[in-house]
Amino acid sequence: MNTDEKNGEIPVYVFFGFMDSGKTTLAKETIFDNGFTDDFDRCLFISCEDGDVEMDPDELDKIGVDYVEIDDKDDFTLEKLQSLQDQYDPEAVFIEYNGTWESSLLYEMDGPADWVIVQSICTVDATTFEMYLKNMGTMIKEQMFRADVIIFNRCDDATPKAKFRANVKGLNRRAQIVYERKDGSIDNRPDELPFDINADELHITDADYALWFMDCMDNPKKYNGKTVDFLGLVYNPKEGKGKLHKGTFVAGRFAMTCCVQDIQYLGMPVRYDNAADIGHKSWIHLTAKVKYEFAREYRGKGPVLYPVSIEEAERPASQEEELVYFN
Repeated sequence: MNTDEKNGEIPVYVFFGFMDSGKTTLAKETIFDNGFTDDFDRCLFISCEDGDVEMDPDELDKIGVDYVEIDDKDDFTLEKLQSLQDQYDPEAVFIEYNGTWESSLLYEMDGPADWVIVQSICTVDATTFEMYLKNMGTMIKEQMFRADVIIFNRCDDATPKAKFRANVKGLNRRAQIVYERKDGSIDNRPDELPFDINADELHITDADYALWFMDCMDNPKKYNGKTVDFLGLVYNPKEGKGKLHKGTFVAGRFAMTCCVQDIQYLGMPVRYDNAADIGHKSWIHLTAKVKYEFAREYRGKGPVLYPVSIEEAERPASQEEELVYFN
């Protein structure tokens, strides 16, 4: 389904999330409390699963919203959606998507021709997120990857916001994250990090690297001028398409979100006159000053590392120890 909105096309709003994650509640608040349908003469709401909270078709009809259920994944087809378009002729469409269905079923569908996904929101129960990530990682990862906004609800003071944020950003850098407390209020407290951000020098352990990297990429000004040290794996090929510009190498770590298929290299550019002497795929202890500045690698401004010291380091004893994690 198209994701580029143009004049005359029908906006589609998608609600992702597992059952009992607050998906229907959010949809009801969006439609009824926020007056989201006021700008449309007629809308269509498609429900793809039943939860504890249900939509009332009669109440929807009063505000000009037609209600349709599609409970079977085999029925969620282009032909079915096109028939609904022809029957109801909506000006906007809301889809409460089944949390166990592949999102590709929706996003890779070639039509209906006038439908365009303009926003997707994923609701997550903060009390069960880590369990789902461990046991149903592929499903929840796919939903988060597609989402424009991710809402963690049922949060409290013990919710590990920094860990959740790193997990999300490891999958979807562009997603906006909202933390909603159990009473429905928004938790705007700063994410707690596992190191003292106010210290002039930050010692980044293997356990903290992924969290630090994501926070530094999202909030580079916060780290501008600070000194960091960490154990890093060097990216510095001497030839081929991946060869870097003179005086530059990359230091980082391979990180795993929830499974082997999610492993990705998280590295930052290092400016160093003798960069050619730093071996590709070598391990180093790097102490460097962070500068927030323009860098061709970012095609804009971002964090760049300037070494204070570089020391050779031993490769971790096992492949598992070479990886860092979002936890």
